Amino acid sequence: MKNRLIYQSSCYDCGPTSVLNGIRYLFEREKIPPVIIKKIFAMGLDAFNENGEPGKSGTSKASMRYMADWFNDYSEKCGFPIKAAFLDMDRAVLEKDGEILSCIQKGGCAVARVWLEKAGHYVLLTQQLSEDTIGVFDPYEKEPESEDPDRKWIDDDPYHRNREVRLSTFNQSDDADYAMGEPAKREVLLLWQTEG
Repeated sequence: MKNRLIYQSSCYDCGPTSVLNGIRYLFEREKIPPVIIKKIFAMGLDAFNENGEPGKSGTSKASMRYMADWFNDYSEKCGFPIKAAFLDMDRAVLEKDGEILSCIQKGGCAVARVWLEKAGHYVLLTQQLSEDTIGVFDPYEKEPESEDPDRKWIDDDPYHRNREVRLSTFNQSDDADYAMGEPAKREVLLLWQTEG
C-alpha cells in the first residue's frame, strides 16, 4: 500500500521531508526499511543559521549530495532497489530529453531546491502532466493567496501532487516562487526504483 505524501513538521525540514516523500512516492509502505527514514532525517537539517543555530537554515547542498551517495551505497550493499543521482549547476534544468524529466517519465521523482517566499525551499517533482507542466508536492502547507496561471493548487491527489507548475517557472534564474534560480546555486536529487 502506498502512503500519502506528508507536510513538513517545522519551518526548516522541507529537505528531509521532500526526500522522505520521494521514498513514499516510489515504494509501498511495507517495502520501506526503517533505516532509510532514520538516515534521511539524520543527514538533513545540517545547516546553521546566521546565529549559529543548527538546523535553522534547513538542509545543505552537501547533505543532499551525500544522500545520493548513501542511497546508492545502501542499494549496492543491502540490495534495496533504489538508485539516486545528484545534479547541480547547469545540469539542474527541466528540459525535454534532459536528466530530470527523463527520470520522472520513467517513474522516478526529483527533489529540487527552489525559491519560495524569497527563501530556499525543497519540493518533490513527481509527474510530467503535459509538455509544459509538472506535478509537484510542496511540503509547506499553505494555500495560495491568489490564482496564478503558472502555479495551480491541487487538493485531491495526496499520493502524487498538491501543485501543478509550469516547467518554465522552474527554469527561471530569479527568486520567483518555484524558480530554481541562478544555475550556480541549483541542486536536484533524482530517485528511481530499480525493480518493478
